[in-house]
Amino acid sequence: MFALTDGMHYYLCQHYVDMRKGMTGLYRLVKSDMSLSPVSGDVFVFFSRKRDMVKILRWDTDGFILYQKRLEEGTFEVPRFNPDTGSYELSWKTFLLIMQGVSLRSAKCRKRFRLR
Repeated sequence: MFALTDGMHYYLCQHYVDMRKGMTGLYRLVKSDMSLSPVSGDVFVFFSRKRDMVKILRWDTDGFILYQKRLEEGTFEVPRFNPDTGSYELSWKTFLLIMQGVSLRSAKCRKRFRLR
């Protein structure tokens, strides 16, 4: 219900967002700027200009869930924005690295066996 898992699709908004926006404002950004469906069950990630705050919006069968995290110290490392697109799809691993404060430039994933 309230969990974020590796089976979900994660989309990063390609510009910084005013963190005063609530569910309705973020819903509108997903539809207009990102050209995606807010009720798809996908996860939408928004960062503040100072990169010390993140909001995460997700539709859960009968309503929206809005997660918010504010860092007391430091900033989130955000992948470079591409001004030509409205959104950027994040992998589960990249999302976790960002949330845990790991540098994306120096993080390397070791090869693992995976059933397809």
